[in-house]
Amino acid sequence: MKNNKKISVIMSVYNSEDSVDDSITSILDQTYQDLELLIMDDASTDNTYKICENLKNKDQRIRLYKNKSNLGLTKSLNKLISLSEGEIIARQDSDDVSKKERIEKQLKFLEENNLDACTSRAKIMHSQKITPRFSFLFPKKIVIRYKNPFIHGTLFIKKNVLIDNNCYDERFIYSQDYKLMSDLIKKNKRIMILNENLYSLNMKNNISALKTEEQNYYAKCVRKNISPI
Repeated sequence: MKNNKKISVIMSVYNSEDSVDDSITSILDQTYQDLELLIMDDASTDNTYKICENLKNKDQRIRLYKNKSNLGLTKSLNKLISLSEGEIIARQDSDDVSKKERIEKQLKFLEENNLDACTSRAKIMHSQKITPRFSFLFPKKIVIRYKNPFIHGTLFIKKNVLIDNNCYDERFIYSQDYKLMSDLIKKNKRIMILNENLYSLNMKNNISALKTEEQNYYAKCVRKNISPI
């Protein structure tokens, strides 16, 4: 694909030694090669950082950083956004895997539809389920009041749109993606879900599944438009 836009893929990692190699490799093997991969190790206590470092030594597109203490996903992502050099920010979770044509297809989709952001559908690992079940153009304000239909790991967004929104709201330890998308939709940003499976989602270690009570609380704050305590 001939395009001169540089893509910044951001990934926060924490104790992901069993999955991070495959996740990083899936980005480095993209058909669209004009990208940088920014990784923030959030004070892992296993071999995650060492694995990332070994991969960095093999590919100069990787930029590796480490928090001195565990700051959590929201603050780590904001730090990576501030360090990024690309016009577009793409997300990748350390437990998940992107199909090799993901970046190329999302960039084409974003530009052809004059979008501010897009996500894609994803297949849940070790199952046949594809999520979300639908694809549509936002703003659909009535939908976002009840649920977040977007797969955070597939987020593909113009950097200036993120900056104008002050990036992720650091009051939200969880559901930071729900808060972000809710804010963007309220501002009538053009967001669309690409109706194609470009991502494999590992629900086994997904924070939404493991931290259900906390996730529900922060999601409720988004729906009610209130600040978390």
